[in-house]
Amino acid sequence: MKKAILFNFEVDKDLNQIKVERSFNAPVDLVWAAWTEADILDQWWAPKPWTAQTKSMDFTEGGYWLYAMVGPESEKHWARADYITIKPEQFFSALDGFCDEHGEINTSLPRNKWENSFEAKEDHTVVNCVLSFESLKDLEQIIAMGFKEGFTAGLENLDQYIAKQI
Repeated sequence: MKKAILFNFEVDKDLNQIKVERSFNAPVDLVWAAWTEADILDQWWAPKPWTAQTKSMDFTEGGYWLYAMVGPESEKHWARADYITIKPEQFFSALDGFCDEHGEINTSLPRNKWENSFEAKEDHTVVNCVLSFESLKDLEQIIAMGFKEGFTAGLENLDQYIAKQI
């Protein structure tokens, strides 16, 4: 029997953070690949009916992922994640923010730091994400933009991807 999905989503306004704890019914190597390989990220990162489209990705410390969230009317919202620390199948951190199609950061929208840890369990993997913002205003702006709903939908897409792999 499959383990029930663990999903905790906490907004910590005192620390300007969003904390997400989520389990996946898959081994850590498959979950890690889903979070770190462009061709797999493109299959789940965006909430439907949106899709993610990678323009470039260099998953190395100092590298970055440049991608667009593409809407049903073909509108594109660009984002860039700059990788800081990578410990394969354990942890990675990145600075994430909105940008233009060339990767130039849009300073009028919030940027935040992601710290993602991966923990292998007997029959599943737990991913913990901590998103840190410079200010409460930035945190509240991302929440108002529908981050919880969009990220939750993306994680459900990842469950569907995993189900097809196992």
